Amino acid sequence: MVRMAEIEIKKCGVKFDPPAIVVIYGDKGASKTRRRTMPLHDFDKKSNIDKAVENLHSNPKHGKYVSQISKAQLTRLVTIIRDKLNGMSLEASLARNDDLDKIDPEQNLNAVDEETLQRKKVVMDQTFVKHQLKPGDPGFEYDVQVEFDEEQVIESGWDSGDGSDFEF
Repeated sequence: MVRMAEIEIKKCGVKFDPPAIVVIYGDKGASKTRRRTMPLHDFDKKSNIDKAVENLHSNPKHGKYVSQISKAQLTRLVTIIRDKLNGMSLEASLARNDDLDKIDPEQNLNAVDEETLQRKKVVMDQTFVKHQLKPGDPGFEYDVQVEFDEEQVIESGWDSGDGSDFEF
C-alpha cells in the first residue's frame, strides 16, 4: 500500500471515454513511475463539477492521490471532461478554462453563473495565499496603519453621514 507521504505526483490529465482523471506518480526518490486512473462515476454533461471534485477527494481509494493536486487543477480537469461531453473541442475548452482562471477587475461577478463564480473564488483564494505575509516571513509587519491624503479619498453616498438616517 502506498502512503501519501511516499508518493509524488508527476503529471495529471484526463481520459474522456469513460470520463476519468489520470495521474502519473512515483515513489519519492525512486525513478519508477506508475499510472492511476480515477473514474468519474455517473458523470455526464450536466454533472456538477464541484460535486465531482468532492467525490474524488472523499473516495478512500483515490483521496491520497487527489489530495496532492490543487482544487483549482482538479476543477479545471473535470471542466475539460464536461466540456468535451457537451461537444466542445479540446482547444475551445482549454481557452475557456484559461479565461475562467483569470481575474478581470472590471468584470461584474454578481452577473456570472455559479460555476464561474466558484472558479473565480478559487483563483482569488490561491492568489491571496500566495501573496500572504505571515509572522516570520521577510517583510511582515504587525498592525500596519496607512494615512491617506484627503485628495485621494473619494466620497461615496453610501458611506457618508453619521448613520442616523437608518430606520429600524
